[in-house]
Amino acid sequence: MTTADIGQLAITGASGQLGRAAALHALTRVVPRRLILVTRRPSELADLAARGVQVRFGDFDDPASLRSAFAGVGQLLLISAVDLARRAGQHQAAIDGAVAAGVRRIVYTSMLSPQAPNPAAVAPSHWQTEEALRQSGVAWTLLRNSLYADYQVPEARMGIAQGHFAHNRGAGRIAYVSRDDCAAVAAAVLTSDGHANRTYEITGPHSYDPSSLAALYSRLGGRMVKPVAVDDAALIDAMVGGSEDGHARYGAQLVASFGRAVREGYLSACTDTVNQLTGKPATALEAVLHAALQTA
Repeated sequence: MTTADIGQLAITGASGQLGRAAALHALTRVVPRRLILVTRRPSELADLAARGVQVRFGDFDDPASLRSAFAGVGQLLLISAVDLARRAGQHQAAIDGAVAAGVRRIVYTSMLSPQAPNPAAVAPSHWQTEEALRQSGVAWTLLRNSLYADYQVPEARMGIAQGHFAHNRGAGRIAYVSRDDCAAVAAAVLTSDGHANRTYEITGPHSYDPSSLAALYSRLGGRMVKPVAVDDAALIDAMVGGSEDGHARYGAQLVASFGRAVREGYLSACTDTVNQLTGKPATALEAVLHAALQTA
């Protein structure tokens, strides 16, 4: 059986950064009429609709809209939602809607090692969604993405500007992956066969601890950058800076939870999966940072 035999291919969250990038990669693999983009904001995808892609309204908080959006879909890329407190339920609604619509396989964008006791704040909702997929009765594919290389740009800029950066990662290592590589893998898996009930770890090509990150920042910035190890509470306080803004504290706690996950080894995987699935080497963190710093 080929993807052509099982109906249309759909991507949720298609107006977001990962969803749009995945759609663009998918369009290099299939004709536009095979692709359905599901979003709460269809007008933001007018350019892709003009290319012949179907754009449908779908809202994780509106189950009826999902059943309609997924009609005729054979394989679905379910991109994780952003509200950590609500997204496990939202993902369950999407899975239920997909099953009801007759979707044959669901590809989900998860994270490395989401099972307990991974302390990353995003882990529980990813694990709940993975479990829901395993119990759904349809084929699934899990894309366990490492942290985005793109998110290291602010730390690199600050480190270069100040000559140091604070972190709570201990001596932990992580192979940061570019968002575009995650999108390319998602498109490749969505548009090809042989991935049913498989789990892939999607990472960059090189693993970094804080010392090697500092060396990279130093090389890119042309000045010495030193890593400064702090505990979780100190990192949160430094990021909040005395602000009473609850959103700022929440964001700092989220960042600190990732640092702890790195420190405790939950995000240490370093794989060649990007190359294996797309046929192209993964983008190095250095390349992502260099491009961003050149445009600063």
